[in-house]
Formats: sequence, structure tokens, C-alpha cells
Amino acid sequence: MRRYAVVGAGHRAQMYVDSILADHGDVAQIVAWCEPNPVRADYFDGLLQAAGLPAVPRYLPADLEVMIADERVDTVIVTSPDDTHAEMATRAMRAGADVVIEKPLTTDLAGSRRFIEALEDTGRSLVLTFNYRYAARNSALKEVISSGEIGEVTSVHFEWLLDTMHGADYFRRWHRDRERSGGLLVHNSSHHFDLVNWWLDDFPSRVFASGGLRFYGDVNAKARGLGRRPERGTTTPPSNDPFALDLRDDPRLKALYLDAEEHDGYLRDRDVFSPGITIEDNMSVLVDYTRGASLTYSLNTHSPWEGYRVGINGTEGRVELEVVERGALLPRADGRRDLDASKTGHEDAPGELRPRGERILVQRHWEASREVAIHRTDGAHGGGDAQMLADVFRGPAPDSLGRPANYKDGLRSVVVGIAATSSLRIGLPVRIADLGLDLT
Repeated sequence: MRRYAVVGAGHRAQMYVDSILADHGDVAQIVAWCEPNPVRADYFDGLLQAAGLPAVPRYLPADLEVMIADERVDTVIVTSPDDTHAEMATRAMRAGADVVIEKPLTTDLAGSRRFIEALEDTGRSLVLTFNYRYAARNSALKEVISSGEIGEVTSVHFEWLLDTMHGADYFRRWHRDRERSGGLLVHNSSHHFDLVNWWLDDFPSRVFASGGLRFYGDVNAKARGLGRRPERGTTTPPSNDPFALDLRDDPRLKALYLDAEEHDGYLRDRDVFSPGITIEDNMSVLVDYTRGASLTYSLNTHSPWEGYRVGINGTEGRVELEVVERGALLPRADGRRDLDASKTGHEDAPGELRPRGERILVQRHWEASREVAIHRTDGAHGGGDAQMLADVFRGPAPDSLGRPANYKDGLRSVVVGIAATSSLRIGLPVRIADLGLDLT
């Protein structure tokens, strides 16, 4: 039985808490919260009590080391905002705890170096939770590449589309501030860069990026004549604005954020067309890899449908993966729209021409294409969460695909986003070797 403490009692923490309570309570026990907002800590205590367990002590971030000592914490789960990852995780390691951490590992080079030093000094364990590796479709693609069926990889095209339910949400919450999230090339795309690093079993050598804030934000709203808008989505009376998230619509969001905002001033429902957004909403990145392959990557955050397309070219052929997670965002019967990006499950409209689904096609030179079977499991992130969490709480099972991720995987993914953000700023390619990080 390992003793766990959760740092950051927000939305992402619930995946870990629910997993312990439902599936891993025989090997994992939650013994403390490290959370400055008392309402959010109350919410998570309520989850424990609903499962027949007592509430646990709570600590402020300044008292992290005291918590680890007093509660005999074995492992800290870090789900706090991205800009706090390096501080909270490295302090936990130096206080004698192992760490499980949400992506991204950190948001900048200073945080990367802080991790390297703490790991070298303490020898503690650090687990990165890259759940997309565990999705059946991504694992099946890895198997095709590893089999050699398409030969040596020469290039990758990767297009990721976030719809106006999911993509817009980053522009309502703290992620809209680059100082806190590092921008979406760090926060969101670290998932995608990790997939490519893992698929290729390689790491990046040079990065060039282009992008900008072209859809969200006050300047774009004014240019499109959107007119005056409310500062937040939770308004009285309720709004039918397709970009206005009303926290009263969802009991969980209301409990975690609307009821908690008086304690820290954090607004979860800010208008996506308001001033103060410092991140991009359209991004394109070119990445060179050490063994010669190149990646062409794009991220769009205001698509009418959600999913991704991957095309991988090799010396013997090509493999393609297409995933449709939502084919359209249509109003409900009451005329309003679901805007909570954490909702899972989607029903296709009758006659939908882009139905929810996934397909892998392999085509070798001078042969017809064939479809690769995807043995999908239910659940979030393409069915990957449950298996990943089993590895986190019970230890990784033997895995020929190498899906469990360590801190070097975290560095290799986040460094692409950091280099891409630098490239956006200076307008030039960035050599990874010049960043001074050992990725080998």
C-alpha cells in the first residue's frame, strides 16, 4: 500500500482520485491534499467520503515538505498548473517522495534543468503520464512502424484539430496566459510531440515554427465585427452564445470553480474574445530528427470537427491514421451547446458525413492498401487512461512497445514546444543542441 498526496485539486486530479477509489484502492491510498483553495479541497474530500473513506488532511503549497514528512507520503501526484510543475515536483523529490506528474514536464528551460538536477541529486522516481501512448490506435501505429513494413521512416505529417468546444476552452482558463502554460505548443502539443518521438524511437535535433493568434482574442473579434461581449460565460440569464461556458450547467465545474472563485479569484469561464490572451491559436512546426526523418506538424484550435490525421512515409511505403473524435458540434434540443471540454462520448447526428471513428491504412510500394485492426477499449483518450493508470499505481507491466514514460521522454517532448516557442519569437530555426539539455 503506497501513500499518495495530490498537489493541485483541480479537474485533472479527478482522473487519479477516481482511479484509486474505483480500481486501485488495494495498493494505493490518498493521505493528503496540497491545495490552497478550501472549496476545491472540500470537493475532493467529498469524493473520498462518498466512497466510504474519511476526509484527509490538507496543506498549503508552502508546506509541501511538512506534508510529506507528517503524512509519510510515498508519492506525490502533481496536477497543479504547468508553471508550478518544476517547483512542486522537485521540492517533493528533495523531501523524499517519488513523483507522478501530468504533462507537460515543465514550461521552460530553467524548469527542465531543475528536474535534471533534482533527479541526479535524489535518485527518486518520476513518472510522466503520457496517456495517448496507451490508446489502441496509437499503439497499433507504433507496431506498424516497428515491424519495418514501411521501411525506414523519412517524414511524418501530423495535423491535430481541436474543435470550438475543446480548443476554445484553452482561451477561457489559465492556459491563455503564456507565463502559466508555456503556450499550447508546450501544454497541449507535448502529447503530440511525445507520440512522434515514441513512434520513431528518436528525438529532435532542430525546430522551426510559425503561428499566431488569428481567431480568438479581442483584436480578432473586433475585426470580425462581433461587437461588445460579456467578460465571462456564466451570466444571468443564461446565454446561447456558442462560445460562452456557463459553469452553472455542470455540477462538477460549478463545485470546482464557480463556488471556489471567491477564495482565489480564478475565473474558469472568461470570454475567449477578451483582451489578455498571450498564446497562439494556429501553429505550424517543422522538426528534424537525429536519424534523418522530419516532422510537419500543425495545430488548429477552432475547427468545426475534432480529431487528427497522421501520415508516415518510409522507404518501403506509407501508413496513415485518421481519427474523428467529434464530427460536428450541434445544438441540443433546447438550442444550447455542450461546452465542457472534459465531456466524453459523442453521438453522431443522423446522416453525419464525418462519423466518429478511426482507421489505419498501410500501403507498401506497388501494392494495394490494407487496413490494420485496432483493438479499441472504452474510456477517455482513446481508451488509454485505464491502462496507463494501472501502470502508474501497480507498476509497469512488461511492454514491448515501451509505453511507460520517464523524465527523459518528458524532456524530449517539452523541448520541442520550448524550441518552437523560441522560434516563433525570433523567426529562426532553433537547434536543440544549443539548449544545453542532454536528451540521450
